[in-house]
Amino acid sequence: MTGQAGETSIKTIHILIAYFLIYVVWGSTYYFIGVALKGFPPFLLGALRFTMAGLILLAVCYKRGEPVFKKSLVKKSAVSGIVLLFVDMAVVMLAQQYVSSSLVAIIASSTALWIMALDVPMWKKNFCNPAVLAGIIVGFWGVSMLYIEQLQLDTASENREYGVLILLLGCISWALGTLYAKYRSSGEEDVNAFAGSAWQMLFASAMFWLFTFVCGDLGKTDFCAVPASAWLSLIYLIIFGSLLAYSAYVWLLKIRPATEVATHAYVNPFIAVFFGIVFGHEDVTWIQMAGLVVILLSIMLIGRKKKMKTG
Repeated sequence: MTGQAGETSIKTIHILIAYFLIYVVWGSTYYFIGVALKGFPPFLLGALRFTMAGLILLAVCYKRGEPVFKKSLVKKSAVSGIVLLFVDMAVVMLAQQYVSSSLVAIIASSTALWIMALDVPMWKKNFCNPAVLAGIIVGFWGVSMLYIEQLQLDTASENREYGVLILLLGCISWALGTLYAKYRSSGEEDVNAFAGSAWQMLFASAMFWLFTFVCGDLGKTDFCAVPASAWLSLIYLIIFGSLLAYSAYVWLLKIRPATEVATHAYVNPFIAVFFGIVFGHEDVTWIQMAGLVVILLSIMLIGRKKKMKTG
């Protein structure tokens, strides 16, 4: 009994760390993507980021003796990698050329609603549970409060509507990729989760490289002229955004409900706005602060429901 309790405790710690990564670390990546885009074109940035992260993670899994070249794993990871990573991250980086990083994170929060709406196997459980519905609705309300304020700040941005549109398409793609990764991609084992993450990043990087060459981004980039801040941001995105946070996301999808994991979409704007204030010197209003409080309230509602169920 003691050993079993110890294993449960360790797993709980791992879950908490994973949620910290997708809540806090992932929220910070919106700011660092914006900094990296000052030195790299969008598709080249994605190619460099996911190639390095995918190769490093695959090498680690292979060295540990994991079956990284399993045919079914590679095949299913290809689909989720392209739909989940390439499409979504491509539109996020493209959109940040037209709107601020804070607004990107705010609109991306609608992903939680898309996942809930498209998660057919969980319809009965989600839509019949008042706590889940309340948490999702309250969370989106809080994000909307942030959006209204940020929209006013972005009125001078050119082609803002174009950026918002491609962001919404990216949210739907991320939701579909998330559900595919949960139900159809690698199995529930930690091994498959991390090896699958590596292959997903590599397949996504292949698509990024394809579009990099098609758009001629490689020839247009003077690597010697890329500022140090862009290089450091790229390194941050590789290590913290991809190797740690994305792997944690895929792992959590195997052991937790997709709707619960999707709550990261509500916390990420909180972190993105925080980084924008501290590092980007962006202004914050009382309405935005109230919106952040409402977002945290929504997470508490969903978290309370989970505790009541497990208890």
